[in-house]
Amino acid sequence: MLPENITAIIARNERWSGDAASEPYEAGWAREAVFFIRALKQPIGVSPRGWVEISPDGMHWVREGTEFDMPAEVDGLASARVQHFGNWLRVVTQFAEGAECTVLITLHLKA
Repeated sequence: MLPENITAIIARNERWSGDAASEPYEAGWAREAVFFIRALKQPIGVSPRGWVEISPDGMHWVREGTEFDMPAEVDGLASARVQHFGNWLRVVTQFAEGAECTVLITLHLKA
């Protein structure tokens, strides 16, 4: 039997600056998840670290522990793999003043 899987686009052509977070995604059925974060334009300023957050309800969030470097160049790609995450997932980062990145974020889930 083939495993059940899905790819969801959770941010497309969004300009992230300051405190930034992806839309929450309900993924309680999945066994594993991989986020891919791609810079669609040349980032401005220093690229920060990002992290994965989990939630029981999609409103109250806690850091899961997985961190990654945001892409530092156009078409740069970052990824974050997580397991044992409960029901809701998102990625978050904090840009310094004047820094920004236009992102495409996909979430790949497998049962």
